[in-house]
Amino acid sequence: MAGHSKWANTKHRKARVDAKRGQIFSKLAKEIMIAARMGGGDPSANITLRTIVQKARSYNMPADNIDRAIKKGTGELESAALEEIIYEGYAPGGIAVLVCVLTDNKNRSVSEVRNVFSKNGGSMAGTGSVSHLFQRKGQMFVKAEGVNEDHLLELILEAGGEDMKRDADEYEILTEPATFMGVVEAISNQGMEASSSELAFIPDTEVPVTDRKQAETLIRFVDQLEELDDVQNVYPNFNIDDHILDAINEE
Repeated sequence: MAGHSKWANTKHRKARVDAKRGQIFSKLAKEIMIAARMGGGDPSANITLRTIVQKARSYNMPADNIDRAIKKGTGELESAALEEIIYEGYAPGGIAVLVCVLTDNKNRSVSEVRNVFSKNGGSMAGTGSVSHLFQRKGQMFVKAEGVNEDHLLELILEAGGEDMKRDADEYEILTEPATFMGVVEAISNQGMEASSSELAFIPDTEVPVTDRKQAETLIRFVDQLEELDDVQNVYPNFNIDDHILDAINEE
């Protein structure tokens, strides 16, 4: 199964570091608003909202911020309407990329995203140009400490999970979209902590990157996209060699 790569785990850990700097709170607030708008503001009755709130708390997002985002989503507080958009394109070297955006200004978002593609030697593409290279999957990370691997695997398979792999101190779990929330619920009912869970785009096949210079260029490109306020997630189909990624991460 594609998607089980050190890059996915590195990106996940990077988000926790960003949270300490406050960079991710506005993105989490948007996710909370959308979940509350779609399913109501009570986390006990809205598992999607409960999952995102749990994620926000794991990043130490202040409770007042969470509550305010929920109220904006339910309409108790005024807020701008958010639109979900997926942009497609090619990173340097022909790497396929999906850019998921939540925005109240489509023109601003497309301009900012296009600028990052252009200045890094990439190009945006039309709808459907690269999305067929990815599958929508539920993806979650569960802390491995104190968790029996066989028990967790049995649990997620019984709940409809598809695949699981351990990397360092976490398990990465993949599911079909239809069974995603059932797996999240099963894990939660066992008292296990999902440090992150979302519906993600997983590439069918990954392009291996074995050149350090290319790896640094691609990481810089993805970082610049993720720094945009409207961008929620970036999904490329590259797989950077573990030794190169470790060397870059150590610097």
